[in-house]
Amino acid sequence: MELRFETRRSDVPWVDTVWTCTSGPVTAMTSVAAVRWGLVFWEQDGRAYAGVTGPETRTGMAPVPEGATFTGIEFAVGTSLRALPMPALVDGGVELPDTTRRTFRLDGARWETPGPDDAEALVERLVRAGIVLRDPLVTEVLRGHRPAVSGRTVERRFRAATGLTRGAVRQIERARTAAELLAAGDPVGDVVAELEYFDEPHLARALRSYVGRTARQLREGAGGAIALGLDQCLTS
Repeated sequence: MELRFETRRSDVPWVDTVWTCTSGPVTAMTSVAAVRWGLVFWEQDGRAYAGVTGPETRTGMAPVPEGATFTGIEFAVGTSLRALPMPALVDGGVELPDTTRRTFRLDGARWETPGPDDAEALVERLVRAGIVLRDPLVTEVLRGHRPAVSGRTVERRFRAATGLTRGAVRQIERARTAAELLAAGDPVGDVVAELEYFDEPHLARALRSYVGRTARQLREGAGGAIALGLDQCLTS
């Protein structure tokens, strides 16, 4: 086993998931397209680090610090950071300065580094301080509501809050769902029908672009380490 992710859903509306990971003798993994930004904290060789991760629009290879332990917070779509425009975080991220094992610096203030059990408490403090924001219009749109503003206004605010278009969010989320279903053993034809792909080649292209795996690799758990919690264990 090279990487093991443990992920839990959050009941705080600002947070989607909280995850932990321990890396073994692996130097790289397949990154998967993602629509959410996050905070990540890790320790390696006695040193502590913290960073902000942005949405990713495509798959690729990402380096993995060997022997590191991670705690991450994935924020709900529609939340953002006051100090960092979301479009600037897309396909990138920022390492936070002056990080110690106990504290990190964000938006000019020092905060206590969270563990997986107190991640939501940190987020609530950031929300009260006005550092983490949320656009209620984007939340309405994601729930299927039609706000009383123009489509152009919706798209502009969606981009500002997420760094992505609504179409990109739908495509990425659909591909990730397809990967999870295939890894769980669902037949390809059923996944095509359930998620309304045009045909199997259409699904294959989406998996190649956003997940970096074929349907067979997902079913067999093959292809190396991947940044997607399929069955919570990732093998080589």
